Amino acid sequence: MTEHPRSFRKPGLGIDQFRCIARNGFGDKLNAYPHSMAWFENRLFVGTTRSNLCMFKVSKIEKKLDRWPVECPDYLYDQDMRAQIWSCDLGAPDPQATWEMRYQAPWIEPDGEKLPRELGYRGMCVFKGASDPKPCLYVATYAPARGYGTRILRSEDGLHFEEIDMPEGFDRSIITLRLIIPFKGRIFTSPTGTAGGNPNAVSGSVIYASEDPAGGQWEPVTPPNFDDPDNTGVFEMIGCGDYLYAGTGNPAGYQIWRTRAEGKAPFDWECVVREGAWRGPLNQGVASFTVQDGRVYAGSGIQHGGIDRANGLGPAGPELIRIHESGKWDLIVGRERDTPDGYKVPLSGYSPGYDNLFNGYFWQQESHDGWIYLGTFDWTTMLRYSEQDSWPGPFRNLITRFGIDRMIDLRGGAELYRSRDGENWLPVTTQGFGNPFNYGIRTLQSTPYGLAVGCVNPFGPRVGYDGPNGFAYKDNPDGGLEIWLGQHRPEAG
Repeated sequence: MTEHPRSFRKPGLGIDQFRCIARNGFGDKLNAYPHSMAWFENRLFVGTTRSNLCMFKVSKIEKKLDRWPVECPDYLYDQDMRAQIWSCDLGAPDPQATWEMRYQAPWIEPDGEKLPRELGYRGMCVFKGASDPKPCLYVATYAPARGYGTRILRSEDGLHFEEIDMPEGFDRSIITLRLIIPFKGRIFTSPTGTAGGNPNAVSGSVIYASEDPAGGQWEPVTPPNFDDPDNTGVFEMIGCGDYLYAGTGNPAGYQIWRTRAEGKAPFDWECVVREGAWRGPLNQGVASFTVQDGRVYAGSGIQHGGIDRANGLGPAGPELIRIHESGKWDLIVGRERDTPDGYKVPLSGYSPGYDNLFNGYFWQQESHDGWIYLGTFDWTTMLRYSEQDSWPGPFRNLITRFGIDRMIDLRGGAELYRSRDGENWLPVTTQGFGNPFNYGIRTLQSTPYGLAVGCVNPFGPRVGYDGPNGFAYKDNPDGGLEIWLGQHRPEAG
């Protein structure tokens, strides 16, 4: 994250300043999610998750799709599901030509079945622990339900990766970590999902911290679930000034807690925002954080793309709030309302989702060159596969009036917005950089060479279409994750 004094901030990046530096999943369209990013050893690192829509198909999460968007094998692991870590030299004349796969998850055979050890790499950070000879790259993982459970990988050079010991209490039932965050000489993480359940929910969620992760020294620093059994996990964390902030998922509305992370564990925590900033269940979880000008920006979302059928939530657009060091907060994007903290009006003038119902999350934020960039998850492209009989009448009428194909042409694809002051926002793209299959922006990374944007695109290798002979699958030339780079390039003389 690059901060600049207000008077020295560069112009914001518009669509013309972005170019695609990786497409089609680095040449393998099963690479669907650029789930993590970090700037390490003067290179951009990207961790992938594979074939997410096929994983979603076999999950126990309730769905309302009458045609599956992509062609999947009868057995998920008949395709290579091993997660990968890629690296790129952004300073090269042609960064696209410098991508290298630095790591691929190994095979394991628990109970005699051949499985990938990791399906995805969901979080990355650079941290120097007590026994690290230099800053190292730490990677949080997503493991198969029948595997050995989640783990953290560590690399000193970006070429060789090793497992480190997990906190006591982590067993095979904990399959994923969503994030791994450095703050005040410690690294923080929290279990996110369990085998046989939801990869974004866990019972007994707790934050662990370590000054020496390579040495396997971890300790819990929160009470389980912050003493609220309805908190289903810690979705996001970020440091700002003297505080570490943690955002939860909760069917009654997210909570945001903070601590100075000082003294003996468990630390003292205070809740600065509760009940989804008093919007309740429609702000189910904190999906993203960033920091600018000493204030925390928190974006919300409803899990499973903005419609949580198990809890009867959504569709509803996400909101954005801003938290001051005093603990007071502003509503930036959202629905005006009365709260115990006073009457709140969206300072941007935008209603939830930047006036777009199809934005299900504010999925990622980053501060770069004095501007905040915010990327969304947009489910417009999924209309083509949705079970239309389940649509509410007014929604069905809206879609019928425009037509599904026209809606996708107009609004399909993730959105990226930018703001210099946190209140006035401009769109960079509202159509996934021209590819409607880029339905989410999952990673944003500020670098010395520009802003890297990771677009989620699980619509490959073969995607479903309605044709003259009915619904069928065909090769998708626009499938697989994409990486875009925004930078101010010298104009030709």
